Amino acid sequence: MAFVKISEQPSLYDNLEKKSVHELLTEINQEDHKVADAVQQAIPQIERLVIGIVERMKKGGRIFYMGAGTSGRLGVLDASEIPPTFGMSPGWIIGLIAGGDTALRNAVENAEDDTEQGWKDLQEYNVTPLDTVIGIAASGTTPYVIGALRDARAHGCLTAAITSNPDAPVSEVAEIAIEMIVGPEYVTGSSRMKSGTGQKLICNMISTAVMIQMGRVKGNKMVNMQLTNQKLVDRGTRWLVEELKLPYDDAKRLLLLHGSVKAAIDAYRDN
Repeated sequence: MAFVKISEQPSLYDNLEKKSVHELLTEINQEDHKVADAVQQAIPQIERLVIGIVERMKKGGRIFYMGAGTSGRLGVLDASEIPPTFGMSPGWIIGLIAGGDTALRNAVENAEDDTEQGWKDLQEYNVTPLDTVIGIAASGTTPYVIGALRDARAHGCLTAAITSNPDAPVSEVAEIAIEMIVGPEYVTGSSRMKSGTGQKLICNMISTAVMIQMGRVKGNKMVNMQLTNQKLVDRGTRWLVEELKLPYDDAKRLLLLHGSVKAAIDAYRDN
């Protein structure tokens, strides 16, 4: 049976150019409501992936997100948010996009069509069987992603695919297939919409759950966040006031001295 891309099927809506702004926004929102439910259906696969990642990361393994276009940008986005949010070095979760960093802002012609380039990009990081490679491809057919997953799996890495189409080629080459079926896009084929939203949700779930399991959160707080602006310094100070019952100014001095909420708490309690 021929592979059919649900994500490329005609929109359930037509004559969009004739609709009012209110109609457009209401209908887009109606479609967006479907995304969280589609992600929920994939929780068993996401859970299996997170457990596998944590097991490997505790031994030094890393996460690599790989994609092209919107999918690649969302992987890079999630990876880039880990150091400031959880205080992990940038080398733990890495986002790779077909066409390199230029493709973050501009389309790079034919970059996603190279089946071999994904593995070449991974080899620059000396991947090992402790690493996890997550391919993101709404269509499920992106050669850059399929090739990277195929070769990474052959070299012993844990591999997973995030796609918007069931039984997609990218699912066949990955050990764990996360198939988030959101249906046709509001604008036919525009996978930056529901597919992109679902990809962002899933990446958030994966990285956040992994970081919590790795001990980067205490209670419900980002105790290892980087203090890169006054808002975050104030947030960390208030957490110390709450946790250690210190005056605000004393808590702030302690925080700035040690560089993170966790380090400040540990140092205070060790004295």
